[in-house]
Amino acid sequence: MTSYILNKIFYGFLTLFGVVTVVFFLFSVLPGDPARMMLDQKEDPVQLAQIRKNLGLDQPLWKQYAYYINDLSPISFHNIENEITYTSLSSGKYNYIGLLKLGTNEMVLKTPYLRQSFQKQGKTVSSIIAETLPNTIVLAVASIVIASVFGILLGILSALLKDTWVDRLLLVITSFGMSIPSFFSAIIIAYIFAFLLHNVTGLTMIGSLYEVDDLGEGKHLMLKNLILPAITLGSRPLAVFTQLTRNSLLEVLNQDYIRTAFAKGLPRKTVITKHALRNALNPVITAISGWFASMLAGSVFVEFVFGWNGLGKEIVNALNTLDLPIVMGAVLVIAVMFIVINIIVDILYGVLDPRVRIK
Repeated sequence: MTSYILNKIFYGFLTLFGVVTVVFFLFSVLPGDPARMMLDQKEDPVQLAQIRKNLGLDQPLWKQYAYYINDLSPISFHNIENEITYTSLSSGKYNYIGLLKLGTNEMVLKTPYLRQSFQKQGKTVSSIIAETLPNTIVLAVASIVIASVFGILLGILSALLKDTWVDRLLLVITSFGMSIPSFFSAIIIAYIFAFLLHNVTGLTMIGSLYEVDDLGEGKHLMLKNLILPAITLGSRPLAVFTQLTRNSLLEVLNQDYIRTAFAKGLPRKTVITKHALRNALNPVITAISGWFASMLAGSVFVEFVFGWNGLGKEIVNALNTLDLPIVMGAVLVIAVMFIVINIIVDILYGVLDPRVRIK
């Protein structure tokens, strides 16, 4: 088990390194001058040159990439005599622990540094992500819970009532649910339940988890604003989980050991819950993990439509203003969450399924 986990972590780091490399060079070739963005398009050659120097933009591309990797790495090198401000240490934003001094350089242990925002002066990308990511996680968790619970229950119902009108109706509904894009379903759901039926539901089209009252006296928790975005984001995975659970359960029910259990006289409920369902849920669990990770990245349109102050909405705003550090930092954070979730699920998959041998 230990070697299996270490192997997964190793390949996870390789994947993350590839993502970092692609993200850096992709956004490095985009048009726009970050230094001019920070000056609000003001033409001041002296200030522009100073900002480019502070950001390391006056260096060759390969050296910018090396600085970027150095900033992201928990173990990095810092030039003691260099007063440049685009590294986490010299900017004074992070604490660090010195490990080894090599002349004018020092190997240190620090938290990854995602640079500073171009548009939000004085704010680091890490602080911006820390403010918005919890809202996205809450939305994703609520959505995946709704999709998982109702999807598995409906899938079991559809499998047990195979070829009945209930089964056919669920297949039609889930097929329709999988074919509708999230941004379209978000608009439809918001229009129906928050506009047309507002007097009945009491729900609004725009709102976030916390809202400031009219007097500006503080933030208040508004869980009702979570209902529509969570249902919208969870509608497609719910349809997928329903069909996946149905097909997987039907396949398991046709196995020899299930027929043997019935032949021994075991109650139908016991055979289904303790024998068939456990093995049938393995592919569903894998799908749930993948969808949960994708929700963190795919909530952009849902958050934008409902005005949910999460990471997805922040990415849209950053793209509109070409605030590239925020976009790059958000992509890397999402990639890390993808990798971590996949590693955890691979381990759980091996634990739940005795047929899987982990070497």
